[in-house]
Amino acid sequence: MFRLAHLSDVHLGPLPDVTYRELASKRVVGYVNWQRNRRRHMHDSVIDTLVADLKAQEPAHIAVTGDLVNLALDGEIEMARLWLETLGEPHDVSVVPGNHDAYVPGAFDKVCRAWAPWMTGDGAHGPVDRHAFPYLRVRGPVALLGVSTARATAPFMANGFFEAGQAARLGRLLEETGRQGLFRVVMIHHPPVRGAVAQHKRLFGIGRFQKVVQSHGAELVLHGHSHEPTLSWIGRRARVPVVGVAAAGQAPGGQRPAAQYNLIDIDGDKGDGNMGDWRVRLTRRGLAGPAMPPIDIETEEFRITAPALVRS
Repeated sequence: MFRLAHLSDVHLGPLPDVTYRELASKRVVGYVNWQRNRRRHMHDSVIDTLVADLKAQEPAHIAVTGDLVNLALDGEIEMARLWLETLGEPHDVSVVPGNHDAYVPGAFDKVCRAWAPWMTGDGAHGPVDRHAFPYLRVRGPVALLGVSTARATAPFMANGFFEAGQAARLGRLLEETGRQGLFRVVMIHHPPVRGAVAQHKRLFGIGRFQKVVQSHGAELVLHGHSHEPTLSWIGRRARVPVVGVAAAGQAPGGQRPAAQYNLIDIDGDKGDGNMGDWRVRLTRRGLAGPAMPPIDIETEEFRITAPALVRS
């Protein structure tokens, strides 16, 4: 059995000191939002509690699907790098960036440099930049494919973008890992399903992403961004589960679900081509109330076989 942990939307705080020059951009909107809302509901102590519980479950690997920071300030990016070091060795933790990690022009490049060890594919030697996505890591029977939808956008917008070049590269990797009989997990920040978030937060390229997955196959898609513990599906015949998660830093008592992470237990045998037979147990684990330790909140089980997925 391979145990994969998934968390997202950490939004590490508190914010470092901000200069007037740094606020002369879209950041002023985010700064006001932080002071009015996020500061009250996103707590580092919650993240610490959640991560301690996650590590106690002894996952073989941890997937982080974006939004480690808030305004993508230089101090935040460095703080997130230090936090990743505490989360786990780069070999054992895979990260994809979110829209807050690319909040303003230039931030994405800084994030790629600072967090490169956690976003570098197996055998890759070049710099991590926009063209390095999707990256591929193989851990045991699992192929982890990291997609980037992060791009700086206008004020009040939080859209993601999945364009043709990355789609072509993802298709090739899915095809290759499918022939190896691996359990293919695609990590992406923005939900690749319609209606998951408001229009100003949606992913541009949902249809393109779904076409790639339906054409080349995948066993699981993990995303963040919505701050909701959701389960959706791509496809009709060979359905692919698409799993979201509550924000890792969300304190109890807010409008959104309190902090959670996903535990995904993958059991099965690699087959020839796409003929693997997999059993998946999804456990949502997190906070049920203030001053309470994390508990199992919900469990889903399903079996993935070629060419169809059967839910238990």
